[in-house]
Amino acid sequence: MPRSSATAPPVGVLLRRYDDPGEPLSCEPVTQGLLNRGYRLATTRGAYFLKHHLDGDRDAITRQHRATQRLQALGVPVAPPVEDAHGDTVAVIGGRCYALHPWIDGRHRDGAQLTAAQSRRLGSLLGLVHTCLEQVMEVDATQCREYESADPEETFALIDELLTLARGARPRDGFDTLAEHRMLERRALLERHADRRPPPASAGCWVHGDFHPLNLLYRGGEPAAIVDWDRLGVQPRAEEAVRAAAIFFVQPAGELELTKVRAYAQAYRRAAGADAAELAAAVHRVWWERLNDFWILRWRYQLHDRRADPQFPAASALAVWWTREYEAVRDAFAGRTG
Repeated sequence: MPRSSATAPPVGVLLRRYDDPGEPLSCEPVTQGLLNRGYRLATTRGAYFLKHHLDGDRDAITRQHRATQRLQALGVPVAPPVEDAHGDTVAVIGGRCYALHPWIDGRHRDGAQLTAAQSRRLGSLLGLVHTCLEQVMEVDATQCREYESADPEETFALIDELLTLARGARPRDGFDTLAEHRMLERRALLERHADRRPPPASAGCWVHGDFHPLNLLYRGGEPAAIVDWDRLGVQPRAEEAVRAAAIFFVQPAGELELTKVRAYAQAYRRAAGADAAELAAAVHRVWWERLNDFWILRWRYQLHDRRADPQFPAASALAVWWTREYEAVRDAFAGRTG
């Protein structure tokens, strides 16, 4: 759907900042996310990805750009922005921040489309990202804070609020029925496992922050570019590895494909230099996070945004299955055989 003139990017003004970018031919929206808008910009010189950063934090965007430039120099598949005639990568026009990237031809692939060998390649890739970020980014004292795990009492209050909204939804549909069932089920699980709340975790590593299938482009069977670095930040690195696997390798019924998880995790541990204890602790924290996480229902019932609804059946089933198969999931990530 074309953007209105109020939100369409100022292509002409933007291109004049660059040396010989070509004349614009078309500018079509690609996707719309919460953090940015993206366009495929075609010119007489080729194709670009034009990104409108909605948050408008120029310093943070510049930091992301510098990180990808340094990562590319180390052999990480990324798509750093194009520098303008003055060497800048962020264009502020009318108070809005834009960046121009080379267009990467590729496709997204989820875990079901990956072989065991490609799953190992994925784990190695994320391990490479983490070790290379350690080389190119510095962590200062203000970033070395502890991350508290979710408080179940706060989650119980949220469940009560969401249950009221789901039960009052009109017209009521199958999603509302499933949401109510899953919330009651999750509340029971939290009551049963409340004593397993993990302690705070220290964060001391830079991570991509949002590593999942829609942020990784493949060309054939090989990764071509890791994109969307908006959430680049300092977090516990192994937790990113577990979260990514829980998205890549979740099946429609909410089970993880543990054979591929095991291959992925083994390769990640080797590439990142992470040991079994680090991965086991990350599994526990992400499991707890999933038990307390209702972001899809918050989008639907509090924000009236249904774009994430299709993810709910598998995501909500995963928390239940993961609790039942806790040891098997931990062992797949940590490399234990029983």
